[in-house]
Amino acid sequence: MSDTAERGGEASERLRRWERREAAYRAAGRVLSRPGFRGTVRERLALLQEAAPRVYDLDQPADLYGTRIVEVLEERVAALLGTEAAAFFPTGTMAQQVALRCWAGRTGNPAVALHALSHPEVHERNAFGTVGGLRPVRLTGEPRLPTAEEVRAFEEPFGALMLELPLRDAGFLLPTWEELTELVDAARERDAVVHFDGARLWECTPRFGRPLDEIAGLADSVYVSFYKSLDGFGGAALAGPKTLVEEAKAWRHRYGGNVFQQFPTVLSALIGLERELPRLPEYVAHARVVAAALREGFAEAGVPWARVHPEEPHTHEFQVWLPYDAEVLAEAALLQGEETGTMLFAAAWDRGGPGLAFTEVAVRAAGLEWTARDVRAAVADFVARVAALDGRDGTPAPGSPVD
Repeated sequence: MSDTAERGGEASERLRRWERREAAYRAAGRVLSRPGFRGTVRERLALLQEAAPRVYDLDQPADLYGTRIVEVLEERVAALLGTEAAAFFPTGTMAQQVALRCWAGRTGNPAVALHALSHPEVHERNAFGTVGGLRPVRLTGEPRLPTAEEVRAFEEPFGALMLELPLRDAGFLLPTWEELTELVDAARERDAVVHFDGARLWECTPRFGRPLDEIAGLADSVYVSFYKSLDGFGGAALAGPKTLVEEAKAWRHRYGGNVFQQFPTVLSALIGLERELPRLPEYVAHARVVAAALREGFAEAGVPWARVHPEEPHTHEFQVWLPYDAEVLAEAALLQGEETGTMLFAAAWDRGGPGLAFTEVAVRAAGLEWTARDVRAAVADFVARVAALDGRDGTPAPGSPVD
């Protein structure tokens, strides 16, 4: 078989598994999270019909190029984050490029210090350098936040420090409040501005023990997303000083982000701020219950090496690592959903090394119905399916960390 044919076969298999996973997820009676983006078009439209009248007068004229309801959302975000102004953007990728481009013009330095696992480095196809004329420099590649010592000791100047809060690809990790304030101080000592990639900033308040405006107040600018935690249709906001935001709006136009009408997405964002934002601390608290039950369940099932990372989740999302091939774990998760109507792991499993795989777990409203006992029972069923597929009575695959 040629390499091209082999790659085509792998792609077909991934698509087939994705379709099975989505079908099993939709049919499952019990999941830990039901984010809106996995719903149907009818369900998404029903959200607007049901909740929109509570957050906005629908008899008002629709928006045109960022006016009216868009301005209402911008004012709401600025008030929540305690900034002078905010600008709505269709994507976070655009918002952050624009923000850091503006800062580079003001500092005279296009270098942006960030983590090697940060979103622009991993998921944006080198957009900072290719489109924005920025030069990312990596403070560290370790699966943790950078330290203040690394910021102070970095060998070349940079105009901006970008911190992703939480750092998703390292396990949705956050620093402590003291570590965060020291990071900011270290950047300021180097005359650098601080930008927060706060796509998921909304759920950081339990970890930091501070309100949103105090957290955002540490930075010179902040980006937030409306769909990752708030269940909106999409969209993002850049918040900061009024002069920066006005400049960012000019660049938003140049980047093609000044969309003619955006009221459905903006309405969904306003609904998320009303409905989901107040519940996020409850989700974070229950994620810690679920995480502890997962650890207990894997120990009771005799899995010799299993990790919930971090052990106590910093937000309502975290990682689970298990000593089996990703294909085995993905199939076990699918079979559990298809055959029992309970889907413990609804996200994809990714290879983390030989005989080692990980997945992401999120706990939202649907997960609040799960008790610790429910989680342990689901783990026992899942591990039994893994053992049957793996063929070695639950022992880890060859080459795993404990093989």
